[in-house]
Amino acid sequence: MPRSNRLYIDHACYHIITRGNQKQIIFLDDQDFEKYLHIVRKAKRKYLISIYAYCLMHNHVHLLIEPSNAKNISNFMHWVSRGFTAYFNMKYNKVGHLWQGRFISKPILKGLYLLQCAEYIENNPLRSGVANNLMYYEWSSYKERNMTDKTSLLDPWGQVQS
Repeated sequence: MPRSNRLYIDHACYHIITRGNQKQIIFLDDQDFEKYLHIVRKAKRKYLISIYAYCLMHNHVHLLIEPSNAKNISNFMHWVSRGFTAYFNMKYNKVGHLWQGRFISKPILKGLYLLQCAEYIENNPLRSGVANNLMYYEWSSYKERNMTDKTSLLDPWGQVQS
């Protein structure tokens, strides 16, 4: 059965979710988390993507993004996924797929739901029991979005890269 086309809406934000193949762990140490964020930082400049929230869990990733052009989302995610897979496979002497199929992309209307989506993404470590306090979870945008940390990955709300 052919897969359906993605829904692209210009001037919308997107909740992106991607998961390790068969829910496998994709971040084995701090260096892996840091490398993924480094790749995202480079890709957001290349594809003019604004990032409003993120959370890296051991076996999956959440991003809240706004593209300058909705069709850049697939190129952005392909670049990030391919770059991290090459790094991961070389570091751990692996071959083949790292990610479980296509990433999920859900259009998010701006306004109150955008903020609720960011909170949902950043609360993932609490819901899963990985963290008891978001201030101590290093791999989400919670601290940066709440002004206690500056990783320079997040963009101001509503200011799409150009």
